[in-house]
Amino acid sequence: MGLFGKERDLTKAPTHVELRVDCSNLRLKREEVDIRLDAFLTHHLTWRSRSSLQGLIRDGFVLVDASTPDKPEGSGTPQIEKRPGRHLRHGSRVLVRIPDEYRLPMLQESTDELAILYEDESILAVDKPALLAVHPSGRYLSDTLIQRVHKRYGQGFELERGGAPRLCHRLDRETSGIVLIGKNPIAHADVMGQFERREVDKEYLTIVQGVPDREGGTVDLPIAQARMSRIELKMAVVPDGLPSRTDWRVIERFRGCALVACEPYTGRQHQIRVHMEAIGHPVIGDKLYGPDELLFEKALDDKLDARDWELLGLERHALHNHRIRFRSPATQATVEVNSPLPEDMRRYLDERRS
Repeated sequence: MGLFGKERDLTKAPTHVELRVDCSNLRLKREEVDIRLDAFLTHHLTWRSRSSLQGLIRDGFVLVDASTPDKPEGSGTPQIEKRPGRHLRHGSRVLVRIPDEYRLPMLQESTDELAILYEDESILAVDKPALLAVHPSGRYLSDTLIQRVHKRYGQGFELERGGAPRLCHRLDRETSGIVLIGKNPIAHADVMGQFERREVDKEYLTIVQGVPDREGGTVDLPIAQARMSRIELKMAVVPDGLPSRTDWRVIERFRGCALVACEPYTGRQHQIRVHMEAIGHPVIGDKLYGPDELLFEKALDDKLDARDWELLGLERHALHNHRIRFRSPATQATVEVNSPLPEDMRRYLDERRS
């Protein structure tokens, strides 16, 4: 959606970024959320410094639709806000206009094809490659999965009618595998409801550091924002976090690592990565939950060196959405979609086969 409710044609270069203050992943009451506008933008728009974002605010490129007790999600009418220190609360919406000199061109000449695993009249299952963002955000505003889908399936008239395909769930940029996309609003709402009722079965494949001495088990540990980290998006196991459960089993053991299947019962942010780290087997290539979280900051600044890459082992964290089972809104039949282990993870394992 664009401009707080209007559909935006994602086949075109973005002219703005829309954000919402959301405390759903934090153990905070809504009335406890209080964050400065410039700090909020610095957290989300990581490709720009805080001082440059303050300049954008003062120059009138930032609009705010603040939440109020009677309108907790804003009025839908953003107003220009020129005060970097303006405080935001849960539900507030922020729109950042992108000046012409900062707009990124769409990759119109890209020859990358959508790898379609399943399709009917209501739903699309796509095999997302690693390092492709699913939706425009942060520093990745041009070539994303949903933009590729819109370029192929939803342009012009369909977008104007609000019929553009929509993501039913998301994967981190570095995570590969299956993404479900609703081809119309009714199908999208149906599958979203299945996710909310935990009727969708998912299985991820991951390569973990070390060789587990058990065949499998269940990690039932609560997750919330990490309080001891300066990286705001990092999650952790904390006593008063949100209930989180992951079932896991070893598929095959290798030299110094193992291929593990994980079935998340809940859907917390970074759940599998947090839970595998909690049992002493972090995901290979994980810059945030692996050997040192400073690698994450170095990666943001493109400062990872050869020693860092050797420590990580892979260009991205080794997590792949391998299998998903859901009910098709069109046929009401149960559909199971599978995606094979990607080449980079296969190659990593082949090099470590005993």
